[in-house]
Amino acid sequence: MAENRQLDIELKPEVARGSYSNLAIITHSSSEFILDFVQMLPGVPKPEVTNRIIMTPEHAKRLFNALRDNISKYESQFGEITLIQNPGPAMPPMGFGGEA
Repeated sequence: MAENRQLDIELKPEVARGSYSNLAIITHSSSEFILDFVQMLPGVPKPEVTNRIIMTPEHAKRLFNALRDNISKYESQFGEITLIQNPGPAMPPMGFGGEA
């Protein structure tokens, strides 16, 4: 029988503000996935990694499933999210990948 546990999670104000990202670079090894979130803005010469998240392959798959579920719910409520095929050189699409 599964226990119904609740987490008491603290969200500090500086974290609650969040940070903007319009590019994600994803790399992996046999033991971890690394997600670098980058902020690219017009007029700013050098993109900056604003956050790096490192997780196990199992947690990466859980994140993938949670994102898929939430995108489906979002599109059911607000309509399909359309992707721009050629956003231009200043704003590449999310989701570059590779191996570490």
